[in-house]
Amino acid sequence: MQAKQPVFLREMWQCLGEHSAELERVPRGGYPALPSVFDTSALVRDSVAAASLSAALLADHVEPRADATARTITLDAARITTQVTSASHFLLNGESPDVWAEFSGFWRTSDGWVRTHANYPHHRARLLEALELDGAADRPSFEQRLADLPAHEIERRAAENGAVAVAVRNLHEWDAHPQAVAAGTEPLIRMSSRGAAPRREWRGGRANAPLTGIRVLDLTRVIAGPTATQTLALLGADVLRIDSPRLPEISWQHLDTGAAKRSALLDLAVAADRCTFEDLLAGADVVVTGYRPGALERFGLDCLSGGIAGDGSSCGRVVARLGAWGSIGPWANRRGFDSIVQAASGIGWAQTTDGTRPGVLPAQALDYSAGFLMAAGIISALRQQTEEGGSWLLEISLARIARALMQTSGRERPGRDSGDLQPTTRDYPGPAGVITGARPAVQFQDGPEDWPAPARPWGQDQARWID
Repeated sequence: MQAKQPVFLREMWQCLGEHSAELERVPRGGYPALPSVFDTSALVRDSVAAASLSAALLADHVEPRADATARTITLDAARITTQVTSASHFLLNGESPDVWAEFSGFWRTSDGWVRTHANYPHHRARLLEALELDGAADRPSFEQRLADLPAHEIERRAAENGAVAVAVRNLHEWDAHPQAVAAGTEPLIRMSSRGAAPRREWRGGRANAPLTGIRVLDLTRVIAGPTATQTLALLGADVLRIDSPRLPEISWQHLDTGAAKRSALLDLAVAADRCTFEDLLAGADVVVTGYRPGALERFGLDCLSGGIAGDGSSCGRVVARLGAWGSIGPWANRRGFDSIVQAASGIGWAQTTDGTRPGVLPAQALDYSAGFLMAAGIISALRQQTEEGGSWLLEISLARIARALMQTSGRERPGRDSGDLQPTTRDYPGPAGVITGARPAVQFQDGPEDWPAPARPWGQDQARWID
C-alpha cells in the first residue's frame, strides 16, 4: 500500500471535492530542492500533484484509455524545482533580466524593517509619493527616508496611497493580526456553486490536450495567476490575457509565464474596448482574475463576482479569483505579492540567516503553489460541470497558503529528492526572440511533454477568441 500522502495534498484534494481514493495515483517522491525552515518542498510538490491529478482525471473523462485503466501522474523533482525558480533560469536571447527594481526589497526603519515592492512604475511612483519623496529620488535618499520612519507608519502610508509596503513581522505578531485570524477561517481553496446552469457538453479534446475548446479569459499578472492560466494553456485551452495599456507589464516576467497564451490590450474606460471586452466575457468558459476585489466591479462587471451574468441569471461559467490576503478581513482589499506576504506573515524572520536581517523562501513558493492549486480547482470545476452543470466560483489567497506552510515550522526535510538536480530548461524560439525557460512541471500519462507554443510578446495579439 502506498505511503500516507502529505497533509497539504489531502487538504487540497478535499477542498476540491474530489474522492480521496484518487490519491492512490500519486507516486512517492518528486520533492523539489527547496530547503527551508518550513516544509516548502512538500507544499510545492503537492500543489503540482493536485494539478497533475486533476488533469489526469479530465483526460480520463475526455479520452478513456483503451484498456480502461486510470492514468497515472509523474512528479519530476527537477522539473518542479526549475519551474518554481524559473526567474533564475530565464534568458531572452541569451541575456538574463533584472528581477528586482531599485526600490524593491528589505529596508531598515527607525524601529525595525519593511519590505517594499516597486517593480511596476505605478507602484514605484505611489511609494515615493507616500514617503513624500520626489519622483527622481535616488537610492540613498529613499533609504534614509525609510530609516527615519517607523515600520508601521510606512505600512499605513503605503496602504493609503495604493503603494505596496509592509512591516516585517515575526510569526507571533502575525498570528495575532486580525488579517491572519480572518485568513485562518478560510479553506486552502474555496469552491462554491453559484446557481444552476445546464451541464457542460465537452467540445473536443484528447488526452494530450483535454481542455481543447475551453476559452479562458486571463485577467492576472505577476506569477500566481499566470501560472494557473499557463497550466490551462498547456492542456489545450485557448487562453487570452487582457491588460490595460495604462498598466505596462514587465516584459521578461510576462514571457516567463506566458507560454502557449495570447496577450491583448483593452482600456475598459474606452467604449469600444469595453464592448470588445464584454463580447470576450460572453464567450468565456473560465475567467481568472488577480485584481483586488472591486477593481473590475467598478466598471459594472458584477459577473466576475461568481459566474453570474449581468442580469443576475446563471451563465455556466467558472470564475477563479486570486488575492493576496483573503476575501475577508481588514486587509482583504489591499495589494500584495508573494514577497510581501512572506514579510508580513513572519516567514521573513523565520528564514533569517543571521538573526539581524529578514530572509526569504528559496522560491516564490506561495505564488506557484497558489497557481498550481488554482489550475487544479478550475480543471476540477470544469469536469464537475459535465456531471452537474452550474456556475462555479473559486477563491484562493497567498495568505492562506502561507498559513498552511507556517504550520509546518520545524518539519524541514531538505533535499529529500534533491541530489544534484539539473535544471530542465530548453530554448523556445518565437516572436519575442529565443526564450530559455523552464519545461512544465505538470505531467500525467499520455499528457503533453512540453509547452505547445512559446510565449508571445505582451499585448501583441488581437482581442478575440480563436474560432
